[in-house]
Amino acid sequence: MQKKLNKIAKDINFFLKNYLNKQKKTKLLSSMKYGLLPGGKKIRSKILLDVGKIFNVDRKLLLRTGAAVECIHAYSLIHDDLPCMDNDDFRRGKLSTHKKFGESTAVLAGNSLLTLAFEILSHNYLKLNNSILNSLIYLISKSSGHEGIAGGQYLDLNFENKKISIKKIIDMEIKKTGKLFSFCCAAPLIIANKNKEINKFTMIGENIGLLFQIADDLIDFKGNSKIAGKKTMKDQKKGKATLIGLLGYKNTIKYAEKLKLKIFKDLTVYGNKSKDLKETVQYILDREK
Repeated sequence: MQKKLNKIAKDINFFLKNYLNKQKKTKLLSSMKYGLLPGGKKIRSKILLDVGKIFNVDRKLLLRTGAAVECIHAYSLIHDDLPCMDNDDFRRGKLSTHKKFGESTAVLAGNSLLTLAFEILSHNYLKLNNSILNSLIYLISKSSGHEGIAGGQYLDLNFENKKISIKKIIDMEIKKTGKLFSFCCAAPLIIANKNKEINKFTMIGENIGLLFQIADDLIDFKGNSKIAGKKTMKDQKKGKATLIGLLGYKNTIKYAEKLKLKIFKDLTVYGNKSKDLKETVQYILDREK
């Protein structure tokens, strides 16, 4: 599993480095590269390729789509770490972008990575018809804005030190994390014109993203900063609304296991073609152990 992740990370980083090196040189490029490369496991891109394998989608197309996803993910992390947000000094085992370059530069670097994602997706080298490109850009936009990452981050901050229902916590975590995973699961079907199954994989993606966020919360709770790549045990201190805070540690693990089994059940019909995707889902859950 780790070798597969490393291969995808290597290929996507290679593409992104070349793409950025061809850009007009600006003062923001170094902070953009710092927040984007080389760290991160590229799990979102792995999910995208795993789903693409089920439907025989061209790997190069998926890698370039994954590059756009990684730009958006990096933008969200840069902004998430800011003092006005979660105030994290470390990310991916190194100083956060704002600690390295300053707050204003970090904001602008994050903004630039967000727009770079749309630039990558709209580039003619993808050789997709305009209808498919528009659908990809529309969906990744919805996943990133107030109905997705940004909206989820707002709720995350707004829910601090409040008693929040399980339904609202799940909704927040799906927006904050699940929507981008949802895009990764739906994008290969959009490219392959498998329109009848897009809704199904949209839901599978939301559940995978929710599982990922739960695993992240479990890692923070246990205090394993080596796995997290940042300071841990912060959720309790900041009064974050999490399933652990509501259900307790053991019950949250049980909830995560049930969620994993639901994802596996939804993939049963695809047989051995979904093997890689199931392995990645299991890997996501096993990170907290």
